[in-house]
Amino acid sequence: MEWWLIILVIFGSLVVLMLSGLPVAFSFLLINIGGALFFLGGGAGLGQLILNIRDALTSFSLLPVPLFIFMGEVMFQSRMGFYVIDTADKWLGRLPGRLGLLTVGSATLFSTMSGSTMATTAMLGAILVPEMEKRGYKKAMTIGPVVGSGGLAMLIPPSALGVLLAALAQVSVGKLLIAGIMPGLLIAFFYASYIILRCWLQPSVAPAYEVPPTPLSRKVIDTVRYVLPCGFIIFLVIGVIFLGIATPSEAAALGSVGMVILAAFYRRLSWDIMKKSILGAVRITVMTFMIIVGSMTFSQILAFSGASAGLIEVVTGLAVTPIMILIAMQLVLMFLGCFMDNLSMVMIALPIYLPLIAVLGFNPLWFVLLMLINMEMANTTPPFGLLLFVMKGVAPAGTTMGDIYRAAIPFLVCDAIAMAIIIVYPQLALWLPGIM
Repeated sequence: MEWWLIILVIFGSLVVLMLSGLPVAFSFLLINIGGALFFLGGGAGLGQLILNIRDALTSFSLLPVPLFIFMGEVMFQSRMGFYVIDTADKWLGRLPGRLGLLTVGSATLFSTMSGSTMATTAMLGAILVPEMEKRGYKKAMTIGPVVGSGGLAMLIPPSALGVLLAALAQVSVGKLLIAGIMPGLLIAFFYASYIILRCWLQPSVAPAYEVPPTPLSRKVIDTVRYVLPCGFIIFLVIGVIFLGIATPSEAAALGSVGMVILAAFYRRLSWDIMKKSILGAVRITVMTFMIIVGSMTFSQILAFSGASAGLIEVVTGLAVTPIMILIAMQLVLMFLGCFMDNLSMVMIALPIYLPLIAVLGFNPLWFVLLMLINMEMANTTPPFGLLLFVMKGVAPAGTTMGDIYRAAIPFLVCDAIAMAIIIVYPQLALWLPGIM
């Protein structure tokens, strides 16, 4: 069978299964079973499928995934973020769009303590959106900063999806996590710049209001009490990885323990909160691990069937530069992000992209980071971005999905600009991992 016909049959069957309403993970599992029977030698192929499942789920490099997700769940369920937001609010003064800037700053800080974009978005939406509505902010400035900034948890470590991508692409987990810091901060800078510029040009979207003065001593005391302990969590996760003191798995364990201790210190920890945090982490981890199982076998089926080799031969024979192929790959991911969640995108694209990257000679760490930025964009890409629906769940009554879509688009533009800069200047992402 020709390689192009194999790809057509595999992806055509996959689309039919997904359109039938079958969950993505199970759709891939059925495709993998059929591919194992047909391309991997019948019964021997099924045996190989089982070995793949065992090998995929017993990889030590995946241990940080449930721990990072658990950190985010504890922070969300205990609502510790309220103290940090309140403290940051006292320092902002009367800047244009101050509550939007507060959202971006808080999300950036929370991203260093949470591996869950959903937890960050839900917490910021529940706390800040009602306050912005009360101050007369328009929906573009109440919803947009929350939806955009919530995705920063996917880039700034600890990132559960970053660990997953690193494990699947077989690049250093620690280096990929550290590589996400500079792009994450760059995107946060673009978000803040857009908010200030928009509010300066169009003051009606975020009306100024009188801010009660806060004594400097109170600001300093609250910073020491609520913000500095968060810095300790940041060091336990990011600092120990960067300094080479601990592996990502050990850092994830340290961060989880530190987050539980911090919640107890603030008297925000209870058995009910622990139960909800554990169940939430288990639910997301199981879904993630199902994706891993499907992706590992899917890659092997494409390789054994000759589909990967045929595709590589065609792509490398095109009369275009490698950078144009790279841009085309990112555009395909952006298109997929309009209709799929980021885990589904990983399952479909990574088995095809990785062999191409090896042939084109791109740095795999840099390329996986670009994919991670694309995954972050997919969370807020209309019409089916996951964070758009999380936002709908916590938005005030009367908010439509159209309102959320329109508010998210300027922040997607900021993401795209940041990605273009990192494509042109790869050292922005590779500098920190290079000095680890």
